[in-house]
Amino acid sequence: MIEKTEKTGKTEKTGKTDDTGKTGKALVGIVMGSESDRPVMKAAEEVLSEFGVPFETTVSSAHRHPERTLNYAKTAESRGLKVIIAGAGMAAHLAGVMASSSSLPVIGVPLAGSPLGGLDALLSTVQMPSGVPVATVAVGGAKNAAWLAMRILALEDAFLREKLREFREMTKKRAVAADAANAPRNAPEP
Repeated sequence: MIEKTEKTGKTEKTGKTDDTGKTGKALVGIVMGSESDRPVMKAAEEVLSEFGVPFETTVSSAHRHPERTLNYAKTAESRGLKVIIAGAGMAAHLAGVMASSSSLPVIGVPLAGSPLGGLDALLSTVQMPSGVPVATVAVGGAKNAAWLAMRILALEDAFLREKLREFREMTKKRAVAADAANAPRNAPEP
């Protein structure tokens, strides 16, 4: 189920994280600094949806609307979030603001939105002061941000942990099958 509130512009998707069929409140918050970041950050939504992990998505700029952004970070834990994924380009202070205002794990997604191709955002996201950590993925790495968020959630969710293990096994089998189908004849075994 996807709901969009017109008042805040926030989109929330709920899903199930266990085999009871229960739907729950969002566990992952996906925040982006601008609507133009949505095409990249949508990849995180797709990965979380595939595994039934409930999330919410919002646009909130650390520079254009600092009060709203701080409030989002400060209330994230009380709203039931367990992990925040923050994507921003250029100065990319969004993940740092989230980390400075919440005790939840924050995963930063630097975005390519400037002539520097995302290097500026990468350095802004990864260079956090001691005590304000931001786990940082590759430029445009929203999928890996979602994978990392699920691994964090799986620490306390055995059902999700098993789903992730099954997925790794399936991808390993696919890779072996693809390699066998494309292997040169008479090639030595690795």
